Amino acid sequence: MKRYNLGGYYCFWFLSFLILSACGQEHKETTKPNIIFIMSDDHTTQSIGVYGSRLAELNPTPTIDKLASEGVVFDNCYVTNSICTPSRAAILTGQHSQANGVLDLEGDLEIAEQYLPQEMKNLGYQTAIVGKWHLKNEPASFDFYQVLKSQGTYFDPLFRVQGDKPWPNNTIQTTGHSSDVITDATLDWLKSKRDKDKPFFLMHHYKAPHDDFENAPRYEEYLADTFIPEPKSLYEMGNHGSEAVRGKNDSLTRIIGSSVSERNLIRTQANNIYPDSSISRAYGNAEDIVAEDLEAWQYDAESKANASKVYQDYLKKYLRCVKGVDDNLARLFAYLEEEGLMENTIIVYTGDQGFMLGEHDYIDKRWMYDESMRMPFIVKYPKSIEAGTRSDAMINNTDFAPTLIEMAGGKTPDYMQGRSFKTILETGDEPADWPQSTYYRYWMHLAHRHQNPAHFGIRTKTQKLIFYYGRYWVDTDDPNAEWNKASWGNDFTRHTPVAWEFYDLKDDPKEMNNRYSDPAYAEEIADLKSQLLTLRGELNEGDENYPHIQKVIDEHWND
Repeated sequence: MKRYNLGGYYCFWFLSFLILSACGQEHKETTKPNIIFIMSDDHTTQSIGVYGSRLAELNPTPTIDKLASEGVVFDNCYVTNSICTPSRAAILTGQHSQANGVLDLEGDLEIAEQYLPQEMKNLGYQTAIVGKWHLKNEPASFDFYQVLKSQGTYFDPLFRVQGDKPWPNNTIQTTGHSSDVITDATLDWLKSKRDKDKPFFLMHHYKAPHDDFENAPRYEEYLADTFIPEPKSLYEMGNHGSEAVRGKNDSLTRIIGSSVSERNLIRTQANNIYPDSSISRAYGNAEDIVAEDLEAWQYDAESKANASKVYQDYLKKYLRCVKGVDDNLARLFAYLEEEGLMENTIIVYTGDQGFMLGEHDYIDKRWMYDESMRMPFIVKYPKSIEAGTRSDAMINNTDFAPTLIEMAGGKTPDYMQGRSFKTILETGDEPADWPQSTYYRYWMHLAHRHQNPAHFGIRTKTQKLIFYYGRYWVDTDDPNAEWNKASWGNDFTRHTPVAWEFYDLKDDPKEMNNRYSDPAYAEEIADLKSQLLTLRGELNEGDENYPHIQKVIDEHWND
């Protein structure tokens, strides 16, 4: 009988099998991750359990907290300009406001500058955005969009979509609460509209919990009988602030910074949370405030009781909107689990800025104070991010795009000012040359009856320096200057006092004691000013094009 030597044959095919298997495994391991970037509007760290604020005991965000336990939490993430449109522009461009041209709410982002989805498409991703957009021009750089009209409505929102008509005339009308409807739209895209042969980059943006706070009816009893912990600074100013925000002898406390209490004569939270009352939208007008009104604000028993009631009602409405976001994320995450998508999907959760929840008797955002400036930032990706970790690395919203691009396998474009923190995500360690500070600038001035003076500054991990220059970015003293005089609720022509504030955040994390005039900090303040000048130069954030502002800076830099 003829015999065959099959040893070499089997050996050959066995080795071939191993090689092919290895190649297949390599292909599997190098498959690009899907990316879901989730952003809520005005969702501040104080209202997320994992950040451990006074509200954590209420357990407002169990779904987000679970996400955090499965990934990494950043404790030092900051917005560069705490207002919706500029923050979103910074995220999409990787650039600060002056570089991308979106200084304030009236800015718009050109299609050619919608860089993040463009870079993702170049890397082979299918791109989509669902929910709040708020950047005026068509989000045409995305393969798919279903976005709210402007700010959008909480109930029965109208969406702008792709179609045969020019932007923004293709619309669809929906019914229900916006958080539910936005989640439905995202799930529909994931289930039936995406190309399942491509990795996807999805921006999933909620309107909630932006004011005016309108929760789904099912949450009406949530926290109804609960006392919401109040910040001590709601009632006690201490040495917080400066003449820029308080005026001489506290005279400007009546018109600067919209308030929880009745302190601010122009806008208080009560004007926005009692829609069926006589005070709803009954704002004051800056031009009607006379000198006799500008007296230092002081609580009495009645005004303190009123402030407490407004605070309780305010926070309950806000947290009911947060609860709606959190529950809808549970729906989204359940789908990802069911479809086996969770393992290879990078999930980011953030807010477009922070938000004042009564701290220092302030509402809204805009301020450089931490509650307004600090952003939540949580990332889960089982393949490369260790669960249950935290980082105190300084990051800001211009860093988001570079990081996502590099997580997708690309390189940070030279035109982006932000830096990728991919290595921090994956190792937990800061590179030796990682920035130890972040720059902030609020370009608007006394806008929308919130009455926040224009300012810029620098924050490190332990200190903060703020310069209030108190001028609108258009020179309103110039009779030939042009600006939107019809813009709602603005007091652009008023100049406010110039002042510095310095906070030692190690000893004063609640920013209750402005130490700028303390000689003990003179050297540290001088060093921060030097760093601030350097940052302004590096980031193209100088005021060469705004000489009326540069003049104020020159005159008061050494105050």
